Amino acid sequence: MYVGALTLDILLGDVRSLKQKRSVMRPLVAELQRRYPSIAVAETGHLDLHRRAEVGVAVVSASAGNCKEVMDACERMVAFRPEIELLSARQRLYNDED
Repeated sequence: MYVGALTLDILLGDVRSLKQKRSVMRPLVAELQRRYPSIAVAETGHLDLHRRAEVGVAVVSASAGNCKEVMDACERMVAFRPEIELLSARQRLYNDED
C-alpha cells in the first residue's frame, strides 16, 4: 500500500477578501474531488490570508506509480487554472514500511 501526499502553495489573483477567496477555492477543491474521486482534498493552510492558500491532497493506492500519476495530474490541473498561480508543489510518497 502506498500513500501519496501533495501540498500545493497557491497565490490567488485579484482577491481582496476572504469571501472572494472562498469563491475561488471552493470550486477548485470541488473540481479536484469531482475529477479524481479517489482522492481526499482540503484547504489546509493560509486560512486567514486572502491572497494565499494551501491545498492538501492525499492518495492511497496499491502502486507507487499510480499514486505519482494521480498527484501529477492534480498538480497540472491546479497549475493550468488561469485565476491562480501555483507557487510550489511538494509530493511525498509513503509505503507500508514507513
